[in-house]
Amino acid sequence: VQLQASGGGLVQAGGSLRLSCAASGFSFDSLAIGWFRQAPGKEREGVSCITRNGGRRFYTNSVKGRFTISRDNTKNTVYLQMNSLKPEDTAVYYCATSNGTPILSSWHWGYLYDSWGQGTLVTVSS
Repeated sequence: VQLQASGGGLVQAGGSLRLSCAASGFSFDSLAIGWFRQAPGKEREGVSCITRNGGRRFYTNSVKGRFTISRDNTKNTVYLQMNSLKPEDTAVYYCATSNGTPILSSWHWGYLYDSWGQGTLVTVSS
């Protein structure tokens, strides 16, 4: 399993970025995909998750209404559209795969994810 996250960069508060997670080495539509982030000095947190067929999507409260996760199984890619970015969104963002079926109470638990990408840095200036 290989995951390649991209799309990070420097953006002003209120701006937008779209992250991509390109996958290879497995049957892409057999796995749920999650986005996590880790800011300097903070613990890793779950940002969003999408099930195998895209039928369910989960978001942490702080990004609801601003971020949108989607997937294109024909391109083996998951996207995270981030709008109205805030300085507190600054972090390294990682995508990861899960063999399980994400549910509301546990989709954000990192240990449920098996393979991780290398991360892409998002910096939001005030």
